[in-house]
Amino acid sequence: MNSIRRDLLKWQIGALLVTGLLASLITYALAWNAFDRVRSDGLAQIAYSIVRHGLINNDGDDENDNDASDKGQFVSQIWDSDNELIYTSLDNAGPPRQPIGHHTLKWHGEEWHTYTLDDDGITIQVGNPTTHHYAMFRSIAPWLLLPLSLMTAVLGGIIWLAVGHALRPLQEVRAEILGQNIPSLRPVEIGHLPEEVVPLGEALNTLLLRLESAFATERDFIANAAHELRTPLTAVRLQAQLANQENDAGQRAATLAQLISGVDRASHLVEQLLQMARLDPDAQELAFAEVRIDLLAKNVIADLSPQAEARDIDLGIAQCRPVRVFGHAESLRALLSNLIDNALRYTPHGGRVDVDVEESSGQCIVTVSDTGPGIPEAARERVFDRFHRLAGPDIQGSGLGLSIVRQVARLHAGSVTLGDSPAGGLGVRFAMPSQSGDPADKADTVA
Repeated sequence: MNSIRRDLLKWQIGALLVTGLLASLITYALAWNAFDRVRSDGLAQIAYSIVRHGLINNDGDDENDNDASDKGQFVSQIWDSDNELIYTSLDNAGPPRQPIGHHTLKWHGEEWHTYTLDDDGITIQVGNPTTHHYAMFRSIAPWLLLPLSLMTAVLGGIIWLAVGHALRPLQEVRAEILGQNIPSLRPVEIGHLPEEVVPLGEALNTLLLRLESAFATERDFIANAAHELRTPLTAVRLQAQLANQENDAGQRAATLAQLISGVDRASHLVEQLLQMARLDPDAQELAFAEVRIDLLAKNVIADLSPQAEARDIDLGIAQCRPVRVFGHAESLRALLSNLIDNALRYTPHGGRVDVDVEESSGQCIVTVSDTGPGIPEAARERVFDRFHRLAGPDIQGSGLGLSIVRQVARLHAGSVTLGDSPAGGLGVRFAMPSQSGDPADKADTVA
């Protein structure tokens, strides 16, 4: 599992360790070079000290009080003007004579540093093995690296605490979210969040508000659906009891007809509820394809023709142009079915319902006009709300038809507008983008 804390600590402490290592190596190299120069300069100082104090007595004996101090620290050698070795601090001859100045040479398989000095024909050479340098430097190197080690440890601890402090607002937001109740979500406080986290907090608050709105809509929907279902189901139960108690055949038939009507009303409501559930974008991914909207309208009109004939309503297509759209066939069928069904419900006996399908300026336009009472202009926006009805109890309906129509229109980047029909009733205009070209040429067109 990814962890911001772990990633921050890994990169920051890793960078600190790499920087500390590089600083240690550089410090070690600089200290070694300085130490090596000091030791080399020390050889020169010893050579000049021999010049000042001398190693050979006046009587020529090869003894000197400084011999003991030479052994194990450095090797001193003296040659006369004839290039004859007249003194060495070793039991045998030391490193070979070198030119004047500092030199590094190999002698007996070991690296040596020497300094050679000439004084009035007397050549003095002082040297010591490189291993002596390393041995002495190793004894002081830990003390050079100790401050860097302490600094790395202290900075690592500070980074650990700083990362924890920087991530604390996220923990507070997490605790605030976990402390909320699903029925009533509220935005989290983002005033104390760091600048980099504020966009995340704002996005989270937007999501919480949308969730709260969705929960509120769902609660209202369930309450309204329960209320709408209770009425027909109660009527069905009552009519079933009356039919069971009725002895007269004629009265029983009338009661059973009312019972069937109540069942039809409940079935219609359930079907519309299922339509709304299917149209929810979060419920499923709708498969879009090319649809012949004119053929779809003809099929819906054919399905609803019995309902129109039962009420002596003239239902037909005034004009129908071949129009192809890119959409979801079943939801578009639900849209047309609800538009025409609404028109039939509100159109009085002997009225007329016309359906027009045309294409204009890249738009598919479907218009359903009726000769019913229409809808007042002030109430036209509210009729798209779920379960909102203007008709009285004599006209059956659930108040979901136009809500489904608008939901389908939005899924297809379309629009629904209400107006007056030429015959004085209601005119509903649905528009969505159309597909150019001859729809008859498309083999995969859905009708």
